[in-house]
Amino acid sequence: MVGVAVLATGHRGARLVATAQSAVDGKFGQAGFRLRKVRIEGASAMATGDIVKAAGVYKDEPLLGLDLPALRKRIEAVGWVRDARIVRLLPDTLVIAVAERRQLAVWQHEGKTMVIDDHGLVIPEADPARFASLPLVVGVGGAEAAPKILPLLAQRPKLMGRMDALVRVDDRRWDIRFKDGSLIQLPAVDEEAALMQLEQLDQRSRILDLGFERIDLRNPDVVAVRPREPLPPGRLPIAGA
Repeated sequence: MVGVAVLATGHRGARLVATAQSAVDGKFGQAGFRLRKVRIEGASAMATGDIVKAAGVYKDEPLLGLDLPALRKRIEAVGWVRDARIVRLLPDTLVIAVAERRQLAVWQHEGKTMVIDDHGLVIPEADPARFASLPLVVGVGGAEAAPKILPLLAQRPKLMGRMDALVRVDDRRWDIRFKDGSLIQLPAVDEEAALMQLEQLDQRSRILDLGFERIDLRNPDVVAVRPREPLPPGRLPIAGA
């Protein structure tokens, strides 16, 4: 993904440093190498504005006078960015190539929601409201533990399609909460083996289609299923449940 940023010309005086440095910059500028364009590569549209803001460069700045290591450090401090590479493209262009952190989930904790990446780190600039398609992770320790469990769930689209939230319990294990209110309790260790047990149960009984109140997979030797209570006579099921 490539974007070209439009640079502002104001506040130039505030950006210049000591008189000696200004003289050096002037010589670079006289050589004709002044900054006209910034090209952003590898960044999403949502991240580009934050990257340009962090760069802090401006139109007509002497291109050869830019401190590229310092610029790279500012760019890599942006939450969206995993790492960056900065290149001068003479006569007038600065290329900022970034590897963007992959958005993994929305994490809800203590009344706040934040977007986390595939290492469980928060991306402060990301607006959770714009990532409604990401899985919802809830609870203390959920951000750190999510990168291990979510790839296992992603391999099981039938399960993911029914999931409303992944809830961290006592920072030890997970509950999978379905959109219809059903609950699957996973063990503290070897979640993949438990998910395989669930798949086998579903193959035999179509339990995910028929519905349940709770499935307890915490004991590897026993799968406990609590059926959903039957509806009272004359009561219709809720659509989408």
